[in-house]
Amino acid sequence: MAEPKKQVPLRISAALFAELTRWAEDDFRSLNGQIEYLLTECVRLRRKKSLPDNESRPDEQERE
Repeated sequence: MAEPKKQVPLRISAALFAELTRWAEDDFRSLNGQIEYLLTECVRLRRKKSLPDNESRPDEQERE
C-alpha cells in the first residue's frame, strides 16, 4: 500500500512557478508531480554522493 503523502505549503517566485509549470508540461506531469519528482531526484543524488563507492541504501535497491 502506498505511503500517505504529507501536504507542505510552498512559496516560490512567479518566475520559478512559470518555469516549473512549463517543465512539468514538457514531461507530461502535473506541477505537483514535477516538484515531487525533482525533490526525489535531488535526495537520491545527495544520498549517492554521501555513500562510499559501491555501497547503496536498502530503499534505493528496490528502485533499481
